[in-house]
Formats: sequence, C-alpha cells, structure tokens
Amino acid sequence: MPLGPESLDYPGVFRGRKRERPQSDDFELRRRSDTSTSRDDPAPPLNSSSETAATVAATDQKSSSLNRRGHLATFVCLFLFSFILYVRPYEFFPGLSSFTSMAFYCGVITLAIYAFSQLSIEGNLTARPKEINLVLLLGVAALLSMPLAADKGDAWKLFSEQFVKALVIFIVLVNAVRTEWRLRLLLLLVLTVSIYLSVNAINDYRLGLFGTGEFDLVTMIPIAVVLGLGGRNPLKKLIYFGAAGLMVAAVVVTFSRGGFIGLVAAGVMLVRRLGRKNRVATTGALVLTVILFLALAPGAYSGRLSTIFNSGGDLTGSSSQRTEVLKRSVWVALRYPLFGVGIGNFYHHSPRNLVTHNAYTQVASEMGIAAMVIYIMLQVHPIRRLRLIENESYSKPEQARFYYLSIGLQASLVGFMVSSFFGAVAYQWYVYYLVAYAVSLHRLFIIKFPLQGNHEPGFWEHPFAKKKTEVGHQPIPASLPSHS
Repeated sequence: MPLGPESLDYPGVFRGRKRERPQSDDFELRRRSDTSTSRDDPAPPLNSSSETAATVAATDQKSSSLNRRGHLATFVCLFLFSFILYVRPYEFFPGLSSFTSMAFYCGVITLAIYAFSQLSIEGNLTARPKEINLVLLLGVAALLSMPLAADKGDAWKLFSEQFVKALVIFIVLVNAVRTEWRLRLLLLLVLTVSIYLSVNAINDYRLGLFGTGEFDLVTMIPIAVVLGLGGRNPLKKLIYFGAAGLMVAAVVVTFSRGGFIGLVAAGVMLVRRLGRKNRVATTGALVLTVILFLALAPGAYSGRLSTIFNSGGDLTGSSSQRTEVLKRSVWVALRYPLFGVGIGNFYHHSPRNLVTHNAYTQVASEMGIAAMVIYIMLQVHPIRRLRLIENESYSKPEQARFYYLSIGLQASLVGFMVSSFFGAVAYQWYVYYLVAYAVSLHRLFIIKFPLQGNHEPGFWEHPFAKKKTEVGHQPIPASLPSHS
C-alpha cells in the first residue's frame, strides 16, 4: 500500500482536523488489512465491518488524489515568480523598468494563494520535514541577531528584503511541488536561464570582460548531465549534454576559482555515484577529463588557478584579501559565538568594510555558530534523502528517472557547498531552491514507490516502526508491504 503523506516525516506544523490519523479500530483495521494480504495465512477476524474498510480505503484514495492535484494555482504563481526572479524581464524590456518590484508583488500573491490552498487542502500551514524546521530555526537565529547589530537598519533590510523571502519561498516550494512534471518544469526553467547566462558569460569573455553567475552554473551542470543520461530521446540527450558543455565553458571563462573547485567537487560526486560498478575506471576517466579540461582552457586560466595555493601570485590581490577577510570572519565568529554581530553586519568588523566571501563564516559571524551548524545541516540532510532514493532505485529501470535525478541533485548540492566556501551567498536563493528540489523528489519517490526496508539502518525510519502496537497478538512490521 503506498504511503500517504501522513505516514512520512511531513506532518503539518499546525495539524488540521481533516487530516488526523485514524484511531483505535479504524487504525487496527487498516493495519490488519495490510498485514493479512502480505501473509499466506488469513488474518484473525475483526470486529469491524467490511463497509468500514471500504470507507477508510475511499478516504485514503480521496486524500491521495487531493495531494496530487493540490496547489495548482500556487504552482502557477510560483513558476511565474521563479521566472521573474531568474530572468528579470524588466532588464530586457525598457517599458517594464517601472515594474522592478514585480517579483515582490508576485511573491505576495503566491503566498496568499498558497496559504488559502494549504489550509483548505491540508488544514495546516505547512508540511514539516526536517528541512522546514531547519529553515525556521535560521529565521529565528536571524531575528535574534538583530538586537546586537551595529546597524539595525541594515540588518532588518537584508532580512526583510532578501533572507525571509528565500525562506518563505522555500516553504512554498516544498509544499507546492507535488508532481513530477512540476519539479521538471522548474528544473527546465533554471536550465534554460543557465544556458542564457552561459552564452552571456562567453560573450563577455570575448569582449574582454569577466562574467558572473558561476553558482547557478555549477549547480545546474550535474542536473543537465543526468537529464541527458536518463532520457531516451537522442535529440534531448544531445541538447542536455550540449547545455552541460556550454555551462562548463562558461564557468571557465568567468575565471572563478571557487567555481572551478565547486565544479571539480560536483564532477567527482557525479562520477563516483554513477560509476558504482567500476569505480577505478570512472575515477580514471574523471582524472583524464580534468587534465583535458586544463589543457584546453585559456592560457591564463591555469595561472589563475595556481593562486589558490599561492596567494602571492595573484597580481590583483584578491586572493590575499579574501584570506585576510576569512581569518577575520572566523575571529568574529569566535568572539560572538551565540548570536553573531547581526545579520548583514559583518562588514562593520572587517577590514575595508568587506563581506566574508564565505557562506559558512558569513552565517557564523553574523548569526552565531549554532546558526552555522543549522545551515550546514540544511544542506547535508537532503543529501541523505537523495542517497536513499539512489539506493532504492539502483538497477530498477522503472525508477531510472528518480535514480539519475537523485544523483544529479547530490552533485549539485556538493558543488554548491564547495563553491559557497568562496562566496557570501548564505542568504540568497541558490541553496534553498536546491534543497526544496531534493525534498520534493524524496516525497514524490516514497509516495510512488513505497520503501521495502532494504535501506541503511537508521537512514529512514517509518513513523510506525518503533510502535509495539499489536493487532491480533502480532507486532506491526517495521516496513509496510507494497501492493502496487
């Protein structure tokens, strides 16, 4: 029997009466129905009638249907918001220059529709996977840091105009992306924008300028690769692989050292996970790819990368400057370990009013060391979810699309985690969209393909696994049988 959302780690923060779990006889009837069909011997007779079982089954089917169809209007607005956020149409059409706040207003409309839909369908404000709790804790940490800020206006401005929006949209993403096509549509949107950014970066390099946007590109390259691997249409494969190559070229021409290191980390993760049957060959292929990559890169690129280990070789002085700021941010984090110096206020304590250029010390110095731990957990926990999907779907053709996408998102998260060590991006959208994709994919997978218990101990525990409730003097099994 497929697991409904109430059986996962997604209960509502404020539970509504409509979605309460059946109690006593109804619950025992449902468990007996599941366990009896999974054994050769018949189950002992129940006192409840067969009509009650039919009613419970009909209720479950209706709830599952609502979960699949829910939040369509929310998703349409969310997609439009994401389009405005990434594409910024007002920068292309002068006539829209007066609508620079269109993303804000679209976000407000999205949130209003979401709140109405969520309360109507689920009877609560949000599902409650661990990532939602971590995001809420980050928001609390930001608020607690404000009284200590040297410039409380700056702290509030960054929180209200950027950080809280990322947190709220993350919550909407987790709850509204309920079907595979919604998840793929968002991925295709970001992939299309990444292709555009890549073309711009290459053109800027041709004009003698340095482009930006390596964080977007590093996180989208693995996704483009796995979409190509998981597809069957040769033309689509060619498009996806071509897009991945274009984005790699764009990362190179930005001359970003953090982007290069993040790209290597994502590549290692991608190759290692995809090459489970022959790790030696895949690792050798990765090393050969890196060598060819460096050989074909622009002449000044290898010199730029050498400054990672030799900051004195950087004639611009940016490498030594970032090292100095990094050391200062660590000192500030240790000096103010509880609540930091206030969100957005590190520059008051840094040399020459510079930002940290490191997402982890950015959070630690501005919101406290505990907030940094929460921020790291927010990125690590989704990887555990994705590893579960990878292990469950390995060598199962009908689950191949989940297998490839789970590996691609793992590589994307690892690439971001490494790249963000060289950028103050903790309050920006990048990681929150990635984590939301991972949580949504996990939810879709365990609803479509109920877990069979062949996962790592402690890696996933069903909510009923620890219960010793007896039905007909037999314990409830730790894993639910599937009758799909």
